[in-house]
Amino acid sequence: MAEFKYLRPEDVNRLASYEFAPKMLVEGYLSGRHRSALRGTSTEFRDYRQYVPGDDPKMVDWKVFARTDRHYLRTFIHETNMDCHLFLDSSASMGFGRPLSKLEYASFFTAALCYLVIRNTDRVSLQLFDEQVRQFVPPGSTRRHLQNLMHVLENNRPGHQTRLSTALRKAFPLLQHRGSLLVISDFFDDVAEIFSALNLYLHRGFNIHLFHILAPEELELPDKGLLAFQDLETGRRVTAHTAFLKKDYALAIQDHIRAIRETAVRRRVHYFQARTDTPFFTLFDRMMA
Repeated sequence: MAEFKYLRPEDVNRLASYEFAPKMLVEGYLSGRHRSALRGTSTEFRDYRQYVPGDDPKMVDWKVFARTDRHYLRTFIHETNMDCHLFLDSSASMGFGRPLSKLEYASFFTAALCYLVIRNTDRVSLQLFDEQVRQFVPPGSTRRHLQNLMHVLENNRPGHQTRLSTALRKAFPLLQHRGSLLVISDFFDDVAEIFSALNLYLHRGFNIHLFHILAPEELELPDKGLLAFQDLETGRRVTAHTAFLKKDYALAIQDHIRAIRETAVRRRVHYFQARTDTPFFTLFDRMMA
């Protein structure tokens, strides 16, 4: 295999030892012709889950409601042929971070995901977005398709403002086959709007995984005295002393992370967080756990 910026020979060699990848695929966590838990009609009942705003009322089990006075939806086991759809946040804020930006870190992880899915002879698509869908590579499973994906990643650059919710809505008609949706982003967007857009995919039976990529400086503001801060997406500048900001900033970023994680749990969406100062392979380890 030719050497690519985001899929290096040493990465490919290391990925070869990740025996968990086929296990994840079989369980429907990524893609493939496998059994997956979807809402709908089937002869094999799987489980109940609690109704959340935005769900289709037609899927409510009214007999259970009559007994419990609570709204629950039935889920079933289906045999399905799924694709893996990768959404890579390429907004301006993803350009933050040194020596490795969030976009570079996310691109290494995205390249590895593409390789694993295609190695399993399954199909993978890629969408680059900021405030809109900037580029869409339809699903494919060939070596040439993998090479094309690597070239797209190499030529990608941070763009404009983050509008994940808008990009998700605009991308929905592009995905002809349901499957697994993997969103790789710093998620600097309104949490309620993000999950409102994700409801489109949940209703159609997608398995959704969110990968929250953050630089260590975004998680804990360093003590550097008086600094000039610039918003990468709006250009706005603010001068402030880190000692006065540190406590309130820590509370704000943790509240934002908690809102994403807790909403994901309620919606049965898989959530993973990663720092750019940790190897991206740790994400695979956590997915296997």
